[in-house]
Amino acid sequence: MDYSLIRTFVAIPVPNAVFGLQDKLRSVISEKFGRIEWIKKDRLHLTLKFVGDTPESSFKPIQDVLESISKNTETIELKIEGTGCFPKKERPRVLWSGITGEISKLENLYNEIQSSLESLGFYKDDKPFHPHITLGRSKYPQKRTPDIASFLAKSYDPISFRVEKIQFITSELFPNGPVYTILSTHFFENN
Repeated sequence: MDYSLIRTFVAIPVPNAVFGLQDKLRSVISEKFGRIEWIKKDRLHLTLKFVGDTPESSFKPIQDVLESISKNTETIELKIEGTGCFPKKERPRVLWSGITGEISKLENLYNEIQSSLESLGFYKDDKPFHPHITLGRSKYPQKRTPDIASFLAKSYDPISFRVEKIQFITSELFPNGPVYTILSTHFFENN
């Protein structure tokens, strides 16, 4: 019996242009008005499903499901544009860049992954899907709430990218932050 659990998620890799965008957006926020922990560049992605604590014995069934979905998925044209935060600007926890473009195709992919993994015993997300790329996080308590008005007001040229694959990734937590390992990459074959 396999009792070890490893945190996993399904994601879309993002283009390298996001790294420069993160630097640009980071530069508009002054650290003297509250602390933001910026996501390391090798951890930036667009999450489709946080699977959570996963037994290693489930890796192969999950990979089989993702491979099957990928074989029937067309490429998706997206743009990274705009900024926002969760839950609210007065007390932000997550700072993000938005996603636009062929959102209905992206939602179909998201829903198919949710339903297929639910059939394997993994919960289906109950929150509405809000595609975004997390760029930074703010943890509380801290002396001051970060002032992110300049971040939210910053405009930039949209970054276009084509989604041609999804990845199944582990996330191991360490004191210096999580370490991601790509377990498998599933390329879309229906282009």
